[in-house]
Amino acid sequence: MLHNIEEEFRCEFEKIETLNEHDYVVTYAGDTLLLKCESGGDAIPRTCDYSAGELEQTRYLFSIGEKSFFLNYAPIKETELLRYKNVQALRELAPKWMAFAGATAYHLGYWYAHNRFCGVCGKEFGHSDKERALVCPNCGYTKYPEISPVVIVAVTNGDKIVLTRYAHAPYRRYALVAGFVEIGETLEDTVRREVLEEVGLRVKNVTYYDNQPWGFTRTLLMGFFAEVDGGREIRLDENELSEAVWVRRGDMPESDANISLTATMMEAFRRGKY
Repeated sequence: MLHNIEEEFRCEFEKIETLNEHDYVVTYAGDTLLLKCESGGDAIPRTCDYSAGELEQTRYLFSIGEKSFFLNYAPIKETELLRYKNVQALRELAPKWMAFAGATAYHLGYWYAHNRFCGVCGKEFGHSDKERALVCPNCGYTKYPEISPVVIVAVTNGDKIVLTRYAHAPYRRYALVAGFVEIGETLEDTVRREVLEEVGLRVKNVTYYDNQPWGFTRTLLMGFFAEVDGGREIRLDENELSEAVWVRRGDMPESDANISLTATMMEAFRRGKY
C-alpha cells in the first residue's frame, strides 16, 4: 500500500527553519499541488527548482530516510517546469515514497490552511515551538492535526463480495462499503451500521484486516471483512452510492493497483487469500 515504503518515515516534530537545495518543498493551491514536470515523469520539486526569494514562508513537515519535506505557504506562479496538478496525480508518482510524502504533506497542508483562527476566541493561531500544534496567543487554546477514523468493509457471502461505486466522488472504479466512525461507536459498531445504511445488509463475524493512513481524505482507514447475516438482497442508499452488486470471486477483474487498502482487500478476496 501507499505507506509501505522501504525508507523510515519520521513524523516527530522538529524545529528546522533552514532549507538546503536538495530538500523537497510542496506547494498547494486548494486541491492542486505544484509538480516538477519533465519527460521522465512528474516529481515533487526541490528547493533548487524554485526561484530565488520564493521560499520565504515554509515549515518543516517530516522526513523520509535522509530526505526532508517542507510546506510552502507563499503563492507560486506556474512556469514551464513547475505546474499545478490535481492532488490525485500523486497516485502516479514514483518511487512510492514520493507519492506517500505528497499525500501526507497534503493532509498537513490542508489542516494548516483550514485552521487559521482559534475556534474559542477567534484570534489568529500561532505555531508551537515545542510540538506540531497551533496555539492561540490570546486564550492559550491548543489545536492538534486532525485525523478522522474510517472503516472499509468487504461484505462477503461464500465466494461472493459486495462491490460498490460512490455516488458523488470523482473515483469511479469499484470500491467497498466505507464510512466515518461516529461519536460513541466502536469500530465494529461502525462496520455494522455503515453496511446496513449503505446496502441494507446485516453482517456477522466482523474481522479486522489491516489499516492505512490516507492523506488524500485526511483519514486513517481500517479494513474489515464481514459475512452477510440473513437476507442477501441489497437495498441501495442512493445518497451515498450509485451502485452496489454481489460479484463472484472468479468474475472480479485482476487489479495491479496496490496503493490503497480498498484495492488490496479486493485483490486478497479475488485471489482467495481471504
